[in-house]
Amino acid sequence: MAVTAYQQAQREGQEVVRAAILDAAFRLLVSEGPAALTVRRISGEVGCSTKVIYTLFGGKEGLGEALWREGFGRFERRLLAVPCQDDPLADLRAGLGAYRDYALAEPDYYRVMFMGAMPGFKPGPEAAQAAKRTLEILVVAVRNCLEPGLLRGGTAEEIAELLWMAVHGAVSLEISGFFDPAEAERRYRALCSSVLTPYLFPPDERNEP
Repeated sequence: MAVTAYQQAQREGQEVVRAAILDAAFRLLVSEGPAALTVRRISGEVGCSTKVIYTLFGGKEGLGEALWREGFGRFERRLLAVPCQDDPLADLRAGLGAYRDYALAEPDYYRVMFMGAMPGFKPGPEAAQAAKRTLEILVVAVRNCLEPGLLRGGTAEEIAELLWMAVHGAVSLEISGFFDPAEAERRYRALCSSVLTPYLFPPDERNEP
């Protein structure tokens, strides 16, 4: 059944309100911490009734999940925006660089996604699946290197998970202020290379991820 102009306007209006609520919730989380994420406080910031928030999100837990999914949606779009080259290994390394770029550009969302910025929050099945899609992008990039023999000695899933573990540790420390910004990128590249080196075949001389 075709959507009428009125129904489309209603939907667009809901999306505008939903975005405004999410923006307000995110600002409160960043500026005041998770204790500020109450339906009443957020409705006051937006200027809407609490009923609107319950209708759109189902309450505080739904808001938390929406923030979590928003972070992963942004992350996924950043990873998918990496230009493809004719070299699968270069594509993999560019993707690893995009991982760090996202964390530095969206550190507060990164904390929501990976660093427990909302204590006690547990994503539902659909939200968890949305997060897994970002790991699958890395798995595919590794698989594209395994198939022509640029990498060997492990499965795509194993190598991707090791890379993910390494880069997550690096960017978590960096956005927490533990590294000198002038040295952080060089060390990040060295870390990525050190994880990839045991799987490189034939020996690869391009040490930059």
